[in-house]
Amino acid sequence: MKETERAGKKQKSKISRRDFMGAAATVAAFTIVPRHVLGGPGQIPPSEKVNIAGIGIGGQGGSDLNSLSSQNIVALCDVDFRHASRTFKRYPNARKYKDFRELLDKEDKNIDGVVVATPDHLHAIVSMAAIKRDKHVYCEKPLTHTVLEAKMLADAAREHEVATQMGNQGQASEGTRLTCETIWDGAIGQVREVHIWTDRPLNGINKWYWPQGVDRPQGKDPIPDTLDWDLWVGPAPMRPYVGNRTYNPFVWRGWWDFGTGALGDIGCHSIDPVFRALKLGYPTSVEACCTLVNNETYPVASRVTYEFPARGDMAPVTLHWYDGGMKPPRPPELADGRRWDTNGALYVGDKGKMYGGRLLPESRQKEYGKPPQKLERSPGHYNEWVIACKGGKPAGSNFPDHAGLLAQVVLMGNIALRPELKDKMLSTKLLWDAEQFKFTNMPEANQYLTKEYRQGWSL
Repeated sequence: MKETERAGKKQKSKISRRDFMGAAATVAAFTIVPRHVLGGPGQIPPSEKVNIAGIGIGGQGGSDLNSLSSQNIVALCDVDFRHASRTFKRYPNARKYKDFRELLDKEDKNIDGVVVATPDHLHAIVSMAAIKRDKHVYCEKPLTHTVLEAKMLADAAREHEVATQMGNQGQASEGTRLTCETIWDGAIGQVREVHIWTDRPLNGINKWYWPQGVDRPQGKDPIPDTLDWDLWVGPAPMRPYVGNRTYNPFVWRGWWDFGTGALGDIGCHSIDPVFRALKLGYPTSVEACCTLVNNETYPVASRVTYEFPARGDMAPVTLHWYDGGMKPPRPPELADGRRWDTNGALYVGDKGKMYGGRLLPESRQKEYGKPPQKLERSPGHYNEWVIACKGGKPAGSNFPDHAGLLAQVVLMGNIALRPELKDKMLSTKLLWDAEQFKFTNMPEANQYLTKEYRQGWSL
């Protein structure tokens, strides 16, 4: 199925970082129509399959494509052919590329959408390039590397009217819906505090998913023949390649230049139900404390606190985030013998508490049972995106309506952890003005809403 040009296609305006920052500072039913009639994205008949290109396919990207294998996987791209070899073998008929720009140029007429699962620092650049070509985009969490990038992607997806979905798969789960319905039913009263925690980057006791709190290694190693290191570094400042899983694969998450740390890795998963249940928007303030941090990697452990204003009849709420194995004290309502696990969520309301999706104490849960159903159940996280690509209702974590804002708020927490701001953060917290899109009490923090791109790379 090949794309045709949209009849009477309007001229799309290009969003530049400078234009956006200037503006920021100053300020479902559907009809099925055959695509050969209307053309363009969003007009794929439900009887046809979506033609998909995978970009960044060696790790999570390969898993994403496996979940979308009922569609047509027509092109694959990865800067490391050895790391991507398993996915290449799974789709032997898909055309192979190392540079996503070449893929988009050559496959423009052959693809309807892309799956983006590169390291975090490339998410926005790859996704934006696809959106500007009117391609549907599925992008892994945390959507982008910076706060501004997340807003720009949301705005671009809205402008180009493409189907989008962020890779926080739990948003489609039964558990997320039950959490929302329980809170909306008033089972624990007005929620005024939420605690979210993870052991990342730790992996049990004395193990790591990836290193944090470390300095850049000295020296350099030969670049493997299968890896294009220049493309892997992409928009980040160039540095020598070092092997032994120093930067890739997967362990890039702990480096400021490439990843978004534990908060970026898990926050869009575990904070998503909080956003939905409590109908959160931008916070009014962000503050943080952490273990030793430097300008190369995130700290081993941190705590970030967000304050949100009242929303309609919902009370103001404070959201506490913990990582690196830290977590809040065990609540007295939790029975002895029940795990106070290394990853969890605790909602504190005027009339009770909820942990792990269940009211505390357990006797209260047995008495309460299940809340009245108010939300439609999901056909599945990946199916949501496929349905949206074919002109159906927007996916649950689409960029304009949900994922863009969630990612912005999550990534604000990392700004509060910047070592360059640590001294000033001892005497204040970051105050956020959503209308002006800036921190009002610490101008130097605003530079971390965005970043400088290496020459040759831009949105």
